Amino acid sequence: ADFHNQENMLSRLRGKAAPAEDQENIPPKPANRTVLGALQNNQRTKTNNQRGIKQCKNEDFSKSCFERSSKQPAFQVHVDEPDGTCTKKSLAAAETLKAKSVAEDSPLVINNAVAQLRQPLATIDFPAAMDVSLLSPMDMSVIEGEEKTVNANEVPEYAAEIHTYLREMEVKTRPKAGYMKKQPDITNSMRSILVDWLVEVGEEYKLQNETLYLAVNYIDRFLSSMSVLRGKLQLVGTAAMLLAKFEEIYPPEVAEFVYITDDTYTRKQVLRMEHLVLKVLSFDLAAPTINQFLTQYILNQSVSKQVESLAMYLSELSLIDSEPCLKYLPSQTAAAAYILANHTVTGGSWPKSLTDMSGYSLEDLMPCVEDLHKIYLNAPQHAQQSIREKYKTQRYHEVSLVDAPAKLLLK
Repeated sequence: ADFHNQENMLSRLRGKAAPAEDQENIPPKPANRTVLGALQNNQRTKTNNQRGIKQCKNEDFSKSCFERSSKQPAFQVHVDEPDGTCTKKSLAAAETLKAKSVAEDSPLVINNAVAQLRQPLATIDFPAAMDVSLLSPMDMSVIEGEEKTVNANEVPEYAAEIHTYLREMEVKTRPKAGYMKKQPDITNSMRSILVDWLVEVGEEYKLQNETLYLAVNYIDRFLSSMSVLRGKLQLVGTAAMLLAKFEEIYPPEVAEFVYITDDTYTRKQVLRMEHLVLKVLSFDLAAPTINQFLTQYILNQSVSKQVESLAMYLSELSLIDSEPCLKYLPSQTAAAAYILANHTVTGGSWPKSLTDMSGYSLEDLMPCVEDLHKIYLNAPQHAQQSIREKYKTQRYHEVSLVDAPAKLLLK
């Protein structure tokens, strides 16, 4: 009883009704909740009591989702040959980085006594002459009396190894570039609407940017292996966001994910979909994202906050349209976003230190930079505008209002 009272109190403080245990007891939805509803029309509609309800429809789609779903299964496995989008050059670069970072490890000797129950430590009598101050002798933050600023995210001792590992894993956890061509009932425009809606959900619930990138990765990897009816596409996106929330400190409850779909699906359906996504992804959820590589590049090379925010904006724009950007690895897209943002704000491009760190030269990255530049130019006219609205705020230095350069003059 105390637990439910606390839960209800937290819910009231957050401005919403307490989560229910089942669909029948779900209280009325708040007035301005982000919902997507059934995917029926490729247009954005708004009502008086709901914000950002979007629906999509294929041009030649004349029957309802329920009629279509009665004739064919909602999810169906399709087997593909491994695509050749992963270039040998990218693999060779990853192997080169691995060879540089792997050092000789001494053999590990396992002590059998470790498996036994540990005994309490005995009190140690220190000699009177020994300094037993509480300051750690390994604390190097104070050097010659001056405090040294330490950023825990930089971890310079392990940065090379971390980057090498992420480069290896991005190849293993990438979706297929042309999977949408084999989807019988959904289109790229429907996927764009879904991602646009996830951006709105992330903003409404103050979720981390990494949660959005992971959710999109899960969606693309799932759709690379499963054919999905359009009536279930939002369910896939909801389950993906539910799984990606492990980055959050205070993640939304399952009932919240039911609410944001405008009760299109039940709690049981969301949890079953979560189970299916986990099985299809083989529980490999810690996938490297564009956001992670961009963070590494920015930590390696000091840039202004405007360049950083613009690079983040360009990285998220690459999530909306799968056709041009899925053929590139996350590390390449992040590098292209950095180059384009740096060139737009300062006129710079790709510094030598990042070439040495990543193994990518400017020439290697130019195809990705050019595709991202086209997306940047077309962003104001794109049908989905949630990302531009997000980056119009002062929090991101209003970088979505910065005009894209008409031509790229990179050196």
